[in-house]
Amino acid sequence: MKISGVDIRPGNIIEYEGGIWRAVKIQHTQPGKGGAYMQVEMKNLIDGRKNNVRFRSAETVERVRLDTKDFQFLFAEGEDLTFMDKDTYEQITLPRDLLGDAAAFLQDGMDVVMELYEERPISVQLPDQVEATIVEADAVVKGQTASSSYKPAMLDNGVRVMVPPHISSGTRIVVDVYEQTYVRRAD
Repeated sequence: MKISGVDIRPGNIIEYEGGIWRAVKIQHTQPGKGGAYMQVEMKNLIDGRKNNVRFRSAETVERVRLDTKDFQFLFAEGEDLTFMDKDTYEQITLPRDLLGDAAAFLQDGMDVVMELYEERPISVQLPDQVEATIVEADAVVKGQTASSSYKPAMLDNGVRVMVPPHISSGTRIVVDVYEQTYVRRAD
């Protein structure tokens, strides 16, 4: 489906110069002289390159629709992650770097959504929040209660997050996967 260059929104998947790109940031600019344009920061979904492109209102780009499928994470082996299609039970192995920092939050049996372009995996979306256990938490520094103070803590998956002072080692917490921040204590 063709869309105007100024109709691109963050998260849109477009075909540009033979590649598949996701719009990350956009900025609409109307200079005093000349026509308006959309400055778009894009990330290539195949090789991860970033690119900044200006689209004028007269230009059109092809918007790509990705297929989504439900998968279940089975196990990690070195730098490879194995997932199972929940409908056909077929297994697929993907490189860890396709998930980026979110790969640390994968747990055995976790349900994920895989985006496919022409039957080829482009990205894997984890749940927004997961539970994790604190394995190491720094001691609270007395006298730092005037402002909301947070202390560093290490999770069982090796990720460091900032947590409130009342959280101690062994506590289960809920963590935002993509921002890697403390959300709340787990029930």
